[in-house]
Amino acid sequence: MSLAPRLDLRQSQSLVMTPQLQQAIKLLALSNLEIETFIAEEVERNPLLDAQGGDDGGPPELADSGDDFEPRDGPADASELILGGGEAAGEAALDVDLATEAFHHDSASDMIGGLDGSLGMNGATSGGSEDGPDLDSLGTSDLSLADHLLAQAGSSVSGPDLFIAQHLIDQIDECGYLTVPLREIAERLGVPLARVEAVLAVIQTFDPTGVGARDLAECLALQAKEADRYDPCMARLIDNLELVARGDLGRLRRICNVDDEDLADMIRELRNYDPKPGCRYGGDPVPAVTPDIFVARRGNGWAVEINAATLPRLLVNRAYYAEVSGGKQDKASKAWLTDMLASANWLVKALDQRQRTIIKVASEIVKQQEGFFLKGVAHLRPLTLRQVADAIEMHESTVSRVTSNKYLSCARGLFELKYFFTSAIQSADGGEAVSAEAVKSAIKTLIAAEDPKKILSDDTLVEMLNAKGFDIARRTVAKYREAMGIGSSVQRRRQKALEGAG
Repeated sequence: MSLAPRLDLRQSQSLVMTPQLQQAIKLLALSNLEIETFIAEEVERNPLLDAQGGDDGGPPELADSGDDFEPRDGPADASELILGGGEAAGEAALDVDLATEAFHHDSASDMIGGLDGSLGMNGATSGGSEDGPDLDSLGTSDLSLADHLLAQAGSSVSGPDLFIAQHLIDQIDECGYLTVPLREIAERLGVPLARVEAVLAVIQTFDPTGVGARDLAECLALQAKEADRYDPCMARLIDNLELVARGDLGRLRRICNVDDEDLADMIRELRNYDPKPGCRYGGDPVPAVTPDIFVARRGNGWAVEINAATLPRLLVNRAYYAEVSGGKQDKASKAWLTDMLASANWLVKALDQRQRTIIKVASEIVKQQEGFFLKGVAHLRPLTLRQVADAIEMHESTVSRVTSNKYLSCARGLFELKYFFTSAIQSADGGEAVSAEAVKSAIKTLIAAEDPKKILSDDTLVEMLNAKGFDIARRTVAKYREAMGIGSSVQRRRQKALEGAG
């Protein structure tokens, strides 16, 4: 074997992604509102671009009943729903398959433990429940908790105590709790501990009641004192919150030395208190989720349309280009103008191509999950990104990007596109597999209808689900139940007991 240096010629193929192609791929993962921000930046940068505002109003009137209406057999396709007609040329340019490409975490919902993602207390996913999320929930106040407390401190304390109060308020978290030990604060400021405790006692009289507490028991005690309900019995109840959580009413009656009626009244009073008083203040209002796609029943099929209200229409100002290019220009100015025109033309084409790709993916999702749109979550079918990608002849990464950060509005509510992709649960009778979301819905329904005196165990749930045709193991039932924020049979039994006492 020779170790001498030598020159070799080798041929190889590689995929070179231009900056324009990289930008076009990035556009797929953006929501309509993010696209609107991107367009505003491009219009400011490129004088040859003009943006016209989106349509006014809400969802488009998809269910048109005019004389020229022709019922369809399936979902409307891109060429029918995008202005201008005709298929986008070079659509496959965005459909890039790179061996080193990571496309599984384009959306925040992808980071929550796979397609089974964690659910809220009511069993709703990030995409919404069957009836859609509560979009009318109240936002938080514009005034931050710290500002609210500082305003009260300015009129209640003065001098060095005001400096201590300001430092204490800085250590109060968004829920209203003091997060740093008082001794550490006293050493840091070089003041006696008793003086810090005295200032904290003043802060604990501020609005909202319960702010400045160091733990939940102290927070509830402050609110009970404000309501003039902090008697020795209530104090012992608050000191034994772990027994309240476990629903151990017998021990609580003995500790508090009260009868059933008084204990029920005390628990009812305790439930009226706010365990996180600081959450009433601070932070920006929670923005409402804006749908990117509208789906509506039309004849025997479905109409799928982009939300034009949040998507400005981008045009190339060719009149301005003709005016500028007709004047005297040096070489650099001419090159710059040519680049601006090419950039503007590319962006208009890329946005049009993006819309067509989104419509194509959304239409296939509607086609695959038609049972859900007609009958509800119990008829949601197992679906993967690859199934949709194979059906529309695109790569899985393209479908992943299209379904990231985008929401679909239909008669059943508002859902993230990722919501329609769920794992499969085999049917007990050997029939067609069912969606994991359908199984979760069945578990939630069974638990909601259970008799308070006969709480269903996980084993009982398995038997009832098998009777419904779901071939599911006990550990899977437990996993789905915990994912929906539903406690075990023991926890639910104690909760029912507390509700009965309340």
